[in-house]
Amino acid sequence: MGLGQSSRTSVNDETAEVNFDHFQILRAIGKGSFGKVCIVQKKDTKKMYAMKYMNKLKCVERNEVRNVFKELQIMQNLEHPFLVNFWYSFQDEEDMFMVVDLLLGGDLRYHLQQNVHFTENTVRHYVCEISLALHYLRNKRIIHRDIKPDNILLDEHGHAHLTDFNIAAIVKDDLKATSIAGTKPYMAPELFQLIEGTHPGYSFAVEWWSLGITAYELLRGQRPYIMRANTPANEILQTFQKIQPCYPVAWSPGMKSLLRKLLCVDAQQRISSLSELQDVECLSEVNWDAVLNKQIPPGFLPNRRRLNCDPTFELEEMILESKPLHKKKKRLAKKTRENGSDGSPQNGQIQQRLENVQRDFIVFNREKLRKTKETINNNVEVTHKAIEDGQNNNDTASLCLSG
Repeated sequence: MGLGQSSRTSVNDETAEVNFDHFQILRAIGKGSFGKVCIVQKKDTKKMYAMKYMNKLKCVERNEVRNVFKELQIMQNLEHPFLVNFWYSFQDEEDMFMVVDLLLGGDLRYHLQQNVHFTENTVRHYVCEISLALHYLRNKRIIHRDIKPDNILLDEHGHAHLTDFNIAAIVKDDLKATSIAGTKPYMAPELFQLIEGTHPGYSFAVEWWSLGITAYELLRGQRPYIMRANTPANEILQTFQKIQPCYPVAWSPGMKSLLRKLLCVDAQQRISSLSELQDVECLSEVNWDAVLNKQIPPGFLPNRRRLNCDPTFELEEMILESKPLHKKKKRLAKKTRENGSDGSPQNGQIQQRLENVQRDFIVFNREKLRKTKETINNNVEVTHKAIEDGQNNNDTASLCLSG
């Protein structure tokens, strides 16, 4: 059951900006706090992607526009083997669109819910892959702030990719982040500490705590600390002080040691960089170049014969969604005929904010940027060769004259 197709507008004009009409909509595969996700195929290249779309009005009403724009700003400057990389962004009257890598292996939360048993070797491999992504982000001065199974997607070969940068923070130089963001059960202890009503700040060490919680949960099927979204900060701090995580006897000493170093309440003593992780005994034999190049197959291979996601997403889109994506073209055409009225006039303030979104939205096209870069590089090579040929000709001429 597909979501239908977008219009058949020609996409051969390379100067045209990428838009909704350049994609065939295949099916819905997920939803999050900021929007919904569907599988699409770009009509000219036939490449498959995941497309997240966010309703502008809902984003304005929920004050989420700033986070959407920040995610766009961050992701356009990132590209890494273990990230879900960003390809295109565009907008129309109703929605903002982000097109990213399509990873059909599902997220780790889905596989936990399917009662998958992850072995120590598999979890170690995920830790290595995500740690390489965290090292890359650190060099870009970015704190993801939401490392958890839900935000780690697997490709068809089982490799892990980090996604969802809508609450990420950019820190400059040696400054610390102070705003509190994240998912409570995965947030590091220092995020809950206040001194005289203000936060003293935190840095990249929070990422490695979240990675430790995630690794523990993948191995055991539950997290080491019990807390909920509404648990007060002071109770969470007491939990960290009073309760020690339980490490099952069946786990190897190396894995226990790794998790203890990741789940160290004292941020100063916690593993908080790739170099520190590489010094851990159970990872001492890892060929990091081979991991980076995806030459080592993970221990868990997602089922390739099915889509690794909840099938109810597509039913909700088809049956419950008041403005389904597959009917967008007809809906917008009707709206245009009715002189821009959709039957729900906005008040002045909301309308102004919607106009600001339209004006400030970041349009991005990685494919176009790559072609431009290739053209520049080719021109530079031609110029260098011409210079070299000229030098060679001059050398030959001088030899003839001197003879």
